[in-house]
Amino acid sequence: MSKKRIFSLLALLIIATLVVAGCAGPATGGTTGGTTGGTTTGSAAGGAPAECSTDGACWVIKSGDPVKVAYAGPLTGDNANYGIDISNAIKLAVAKADINGHKVELDAEDDQGTPEGGAQVANRVVSAGDTVAVIGGTFSGATNAAIPIYQQARIPMVSPSATNPDLTTLGSDVFNRVAYNDKDQGKVAADYIYTTLGLKKLAIIHDGTTYGQGLAEVARDDYKELGGEVTAFEAITPGEKDYSAVLTQISSNKPDALFFGGYAPEAGVIVSQMATSGLDGVTFVSDDGTYGDTYIQLGGAATEDTYITSAGVPTASDAKAAFDAEYEKAYGQKTGVLSGFSWFGYDAANVIFAAIKSVAVDGGDGTLYIPKEALIKAVRGTSGFEGLTGTITCDSVGECNATGPAVFQVKDGKYETID
Repeated sequence: MSKKRIFSLLALLIIATLVVAGCAGPATGGTTGGTTGGTTTGSAAGGAPAECSTDGACWVIKSGDPVKVAYAGPLTGDNANYGIDISNAIKLAVAKADINGHKVELDAEDDQGTPEGGAQVANRVVSAGDTVAVIGGTFSGATNAAIPIYQQARIPMVSPSATNPDLTTLGSDVFNRVAYNDKDQGKVAADYIYTTLGLKKLAIIHDGTTYGQGLAEVARDDYKELGGEVTAFEAITPGEKDYSAVLTQISSNKPDALFFGGYAPEAGVIVSQMATSGLDGVTFVSDDGTYGDTYIQLGGAATEDTYITSAGVPTASDAKAAFDAEYEKAYGQKTGVLSGFSWFGYDAANVIFAAIKSVAVDGGDGTLYIPKEALIKAVRGTSGFEGLTGTITCDSVGECNATGPAVFQVKDGKYETID
């Protein structure tokens, strides 16, 4: 072979090598990010962080696409006031959110507040394959059914209002809540009835749900521990329009007060039938599932002077005042009217957005990478977050509440906070 031909072949080989190297891109690179604001090392493939090298380990948000989150709660049916109120608050948070230049998109899902609905919504959200986090659930039964589904899918949750104590004892690292739990609410109710009102004989009714029965059991146990006598502990079937039979049965033991664990549709019926069922003059007390205009509308004049425990109104602040004004301007309704969780919905959303920001990695071409496990840890690791409800810090099991329950009394058709 001639020297000229040898040189020609060598030149072609060098050119080919350079072309291949150019197509492969740089061998190393880095992007600032991570769960605590540290540095996450990018891979050779367009700046994706090392955590994303395993298939399915990260949410990948393309340039120009939104970060998708879901809300789960009752948007139709008798308890829709809760879902409408909370989702309205979340929408205000979503409108302001920005994750490294990406907007946030909300998928508001109607689970009707039932366990069946909670599971159906969770399966639908997981199947969509693009939801980064869930603000919810709203009711405890629906939330309890949804947690195992999100746990398996590795999607973090922050509930604004699911208060059943057992929800944070399931060993889930994806479930968190900014609401108090019913160990606190049951204690507040029992103490107020026994100590403040001085009523020593208590009848208890509950609706048999995860929430209602669980809260009723806490109130019962705390009331007995204080020295009170529980004269009845009865379950009703939700959705009925006549509870006079159980009320008449309860009246035979002459209780001083009646506590109901459940929701507004049943509470409105119960309170309106007490006077004609032998319980005239007996003090009625219920919970945050009852709180709201629905109870007053259904129970009418019978709700006057009754007591309700619910989420306390947050301490006044410039941020709260601005939110209250924005909410009323947007929806023609004051905060804390449809439910006591307006502020908690807003905080739950913003806790999630802050966690996403803390772990999201910009790939350099507009693509956003969100490591799933890092996000779960970031939500659970929330500390010192300044929300409308106070300074939010999550403990090891996801209890993140900053504002506990308070006692309200219905006066002239409106709720007044009891000092």
